Amino acid sequence: MKERYVLALDQGTTTSRAILFNKSGVIIGLKQIPFNQIFPRPGWVEHDPEEIWSSQLAAARGAIESAQIESDQIAAMGISNQRETVVLWERSTGRPVYNAIVWQCRRSAEICEELRALGLSELVREKTGLVLDPYFSGTKLMWLFDREPELRARAERGELQFGTVDSWLIYKLTGQHLTDPTNASRTLLFNIKSGKWDEELLHLFKIPEAILPRVVPSSGSFGMARKDILGAEIPVSGCAGDQQAALFGHACFEPGSVKNTYGTGCFTLMNTGTVPVASKHGLLTTVAWDLGKGYTYALEGSVFIAGAVIQWLRDQMGLLADSAESERLAKSVEDSGEVFMVPAFVGMGAPYWDSDARGTVVGITRGTTRAHFVRAALESIAYQSKDLLDAMEKDSGRDIPWIKADGGASANNFLMQFQADVLDRRVILPEAGETTALGAAYLAGLATGYWESLAEVEGNWRRKREFLPDMPGERREWLLGCWRRAVAAARVYE
Repeated sequence: MKERYVLALDQGTTTSRAILFNKSGVIIGLKQIPFNQIFPRPGWVEHDPEEIWSSQLAAARGAIESAQIESDQIAAMGISNQRETVVLWERSTGRPVYNAIVWQCRRSAEICEELRALGLSELVREKTGLVLDPYFSGTKLMWLFDREPELRARAERGELQFGTVDSWLIYKLTGQHLTDPTNASRTLLFNIKSGKWDEELLHLFKIPEAILPRVVPSSGSFGMARKDILGAEIPVSGCAGDQQAALFGHACFEPGSVKNTYGTGCFTLMNTGTVPVASKHGLLTTVAWDLGKGYTYALEGSVFIAGAVIQWLRDQMGLLADSAESERLAKSVEDSGEVFMVPAFVGMGAPYWDSDARGTVVGITRGTTRAHFVRAALESIAYQSKDLLDAMEKDSGRDIPWIKADGGASANNFLMQFQADVLDRRVILPEAGETTALGAAYLAGLATGYWESLAEVEGNWRRKREFLPDMPGERREWLLGCWRRAVAAARVYE
């Protein structure tokens, strides 16, 4: 009998990846395909939905080819995805009616200001666990309907369907219009306590309920991928937003366990168990997953620009030949030369939620070199994560002794050591790579019986490397004081 595997589609902000895992959680096939970023105006970010699909499909086929297996050996398929990105398509044809508006896009900032001025922040936070910020899908969709009245009219006539990227991929694979609670909980339209689309919020954002996908458990049935797509009918049985998928992939099943993903952005999540914990320190309350037996919740801190600052240094500024060069340059100098960078290119996320903040560099002198500039950029990722962990400890009432780390930038040893130093906490990297995709695979495999239990999944998690703090306390506090002053400088814009 042929060995069987699980396929994970990991649709990210800059690349579409597909990864095949065996029963031990080991990668046996992988393909990654980048796609275009569209910047129509400063602060606006879009994707072509058809390019998202075509790149993801090509990645899936490439992963199967690289693994040298047959399609009928795939026992299940899971999806992890960039979360708050808005896709709108025709019900009858499946054609997108507008470019996807990406989670990083700030075009709905004015709408958020207007809603906050009406005193609606607490209502939204109480129902959704979120804040009124352009980051989330609801105000993006509201902006689109305000800008294109004909689209609103078509939506009200039931001619359109809305979804985040998971729903778009599920629709293209199976023809079903579905999502899971982790993605629904990022729209500003979903009540995370009742587990339903909220009528009051839909009225507030002027969103017709008919365009919304049906919400089903993260580990469950999303339909069958058609045979003509990958060569065999495959159950799509797992789905979670990328950050919740990473939490699951790290086997953070116990309340209080924490992971931090160092990707385009930086996202810290803590499992808080079966009760949602309201944040008083600028974090989000979100659904971590639903295995069909009720919700597990998480506290989340979201940094909008993390690894993207290194891409910016490479692509826009021409200071790096490739991303890997950043580690060598950072290590070539003793410190950042008192240069501090706040990469608020699209405003600041948690715990500040300041959409008017802008990228700022302070402390530049005649002695500042390219290496100092690059080191300051890497250090900014660690400082932003420190802000999140501090808020998380205050909200949860728990001391965090360690964090599990993943994402592309976690391969940078300088960054991971500096992160341990400024946190004064252990930073642990897993042996298994691609934790986000692995979480989606686990959700899919648990639904089909490929993995039998959470204990079996947890048994697959193994430590690869641990970074221990090694910085004098006085030095740490001085650096953090300088960071806070730099943040203050970045927040003077209106």
